[in-house]
Amino acid sequence: MSDTTGAVQALTTPLTANAVFLVVSVVSGGIDSARDVIVDLADTLKTLTFRFPETMLTCTVGIGNRIWAEITGLPTPAQLRDFTPVIGAAHTAPATPGDLLFHIRAERADVCFELERQILDALGYAVSVEDETVGFRSFDRRDLLGFVDGTANPVGPDADDAVLVGDEDPGNAGGTYVVTQKYLHPLPSWRALPTERQEAIIGRTKLEGLELDDAERGQKSHKTLATVTDDDGTEHDIQRDNMPFGRPGHGEFGTYFLGYSRDLSVIQTMLERMFIGDPPGLHDQLLDFSTAVTGSVFFAPRADVLASLRSPD
Repeated sequence: MSDTTGAVQALTTPLTANAVFLVVSVVSGGIDSARDVIVDLADTLKTLTFRFPETMLTCTVGIGNRIWAEITGLPTPAQLRDFTPVIGAAHTAPATPGDLLFHIRAERADVCFELERQILDALGYAVSVEDETVGFRSFDRRDLLGFVDGTANPVGPDADDAVLVGDEDPGNAGGTYVVTQKYLHPLPSWRALPTERQEAIIGRTKLEGLELDDAERGQKSHKTLATVTDDDGTEHDIQRDNMPFGRPGHGEFGTYFLGYSRDLSVIQTMLERMFIGDPPGLHDQLLDFSTAVTGSVFFAPRADVLASLRSPD
């Protein structure tokens, strides 16, 4: 399993009831301060996990391509790059700024809040906040569209195999690539659809979450387009730590997609299948009710790597 010492970089642990997705950019002159916060993060968590051990508090830090070399002094992970926009005929997956991701998870919202507050206080003027999204568990792990989310996640040893970099990049083994996207849903339009139409778009039954048969030709469901297989039929899993979020008073409802993967190209292929279509022109019809407004890529190294960061020579 992944290294969860000090509850940092808990890459394949179970989903919790609450999460904060915090994306920041490091300003000019802020690298040293940001590095200090990352190095001290395990100790910061311990002050909270000691007091609230039952909350399963964790924080995973992802580092973006723009600052990787400067903040770590280490060789860049083999596939780390900026988010590549995916432009389809009808919908686009945009790229947005972000140098650091703090993925905070816990069973209690107040503990997530307190850790985020302490991190931002410590970062101070070294960063600017690009996006701050507070997620929550909705009923029996359903998204705001009413479907159970994350049922295809790998478990046990399969999760480590799908998520953690191995011998293909020895210097970064035990870390993972992270892709984040924030999607907004026009819920009134979605809810106006008959359940059978919703199920056909998703590719699962709404009540039980059971997979429906794949279309033999033509329009494919979201479930099918978001599944990446080789020509020999081998399926490539990712771990989705998606969470619903929303502000009903502002008419904002959405899903925060966060995918961990050993191979960044798996998520890139998934997005191309969704936004461009397979075959091209037949995009994922879920995107007619789910608009991507952010897109970033990070690499989350092992906890011991974070703790040992130093200024480049």
